[in-house]
Amino acid sequence: MTLLDLNAVSYQTGPRLILDQITLSVVKGEILTLTGPSGGGKSTLLRLIASLLTPTSGVILFHDKEQSNYDYTEYRQQVSYCFQQPSLFGETVLDNLAFPYVIRDKEPDTENMLTHLQLVDLPKEYLTKQITELSGGERQRVALLRNILFLPQVLLLDEVTAGLDEQTKTIIHRLIKQLQQKGCTIIQVTHDESEIKTAEQLLVIKGGRLDQ
Repeated sequence: MTLLDLNAVSYQTGPRLILDQITLSVVKGEILTLTGPSGGGKSTLLRLIASLLTPTSGVILFHDKEQSNYDYTEYRQQVSYCFQQPSLFGETVLDNLAFPYVIRDKEPDTENMLTHLQLVDLPKEYLTKQITELSGGERQRVALLRNILFLPQVLLLDEVTAGLDEQTKTIIHRLIKQLQQKGCTIIQVTHDESEIKTAEQLLVIKGGRLDQ
C-alpha cells in the first residue's frame, strides 16, 4: 500500500532551486534510504515530507490526502522527524520521554518508557539521569525514543548515526528493524557506506534531482 506520494515536488529559496520536480512513492513498511552528495537536497526533502517546509510547487500526499489539508499537529504525530543533532530539553531523560504524553493530554506511562529504554540498551536508572550527563550516542537514543513512544506511521531519520561509534550504530540499526517489523515506514538520509551497502531500497539525490 502506498503511504506517501510526492508529485513533481520542488523547493526554491530565493534564486536557488534546491529540489527540482521530485516524484516518489513510498510503500507502507519499507525502509527507504536516501544518499548523495552534500547539498544535494536530501535533508530538504525530509523536511518537506515532515511538513517543516512547504513545497514551492508540486503536491505531497499522505494516505491520498494532500499534506496541506491535514492539521499539522496531527500530521506530525504520524510523520515524525528525527534531527541529526539531537535536541533534548528540560533536565532529565524523563522530561523528554514524558513530552509525547503531555502533548497528547495523556498520563505519562513510566513502564512504557522503561521498556523503550531497554530497546536501546539504556538501563532503567537512566530515566532520572540528567541530560547533561549523557554521551552523544545516548542523547541520540533518547531523542529517537521520544519520537517512537507513540509509534508514528512514518519515521524520518536525518543522518541520525553520523558521528556515532559502531556499538551505538548497531543499537540504532536494530531498533530500526524492530520498528519496521511493527509496521513503521522509515525514510533515512545517510552518507554511511555500510548503511548504503545494506539498504533495502536506495535512492540517490544529486543537484536536487533523483539520480535514476
